[in-house]
Amino acid sequence: MADPFYENLMRLAIEEAKLAPQHGDVPVGAVLMTADGEVVARDHNRRQELNDPTAHAELLVMSSAARRLGNWRLSDHTLVVTLEPCVMCAGAAVNARLGGIVYGAPDPKAGAAWSLYNVPQDKRLNHRCELVAGVLADECAALLTEFFGDRRD
Repeated sequence: MADPFYENLMRLAIEEAKLAPQHGDVPVGAVLMTADGEVVARDHNRRQELNDPTAHAELLVMSSAARRLGNWRLSDHTLVVTLEPCVMCAGAAVNARLGGIVYGAPDPKAGAAWSLYNVPQDKRLNHRCELVAGVLADECAALLTEFFGDRRD
């Protein structure tokens, strides 16, 4: 059964994702919330806009929150993102000591939170994140399908 709390947060991430194509970026959005459910950061992919290969939505919200809080450790925070994190973002989540990651659509070509790898739960690493997959997955996937479909036409 779907969790309405995570669905509401995913809808915020979807709102962010819809902003990314305005500047040519892949529609991926993310929000970062505290254990109390307070959203402390929200953003979307900005690689094209910033000419920065690291400007993924996930990294932008983690960096923003860490600066705001004055602490890189985000252990009581959960990342909610429309697409399964890549290796870079999953690694950053582990390094930030995130408590959890909630994502929408799986990424069979680059996913590092179950599809290809499971970086956030790798027992060889010094930290593990709880994972929740598939929240509003169809809606999240549709954003990507539309974006890439428009580019192929």
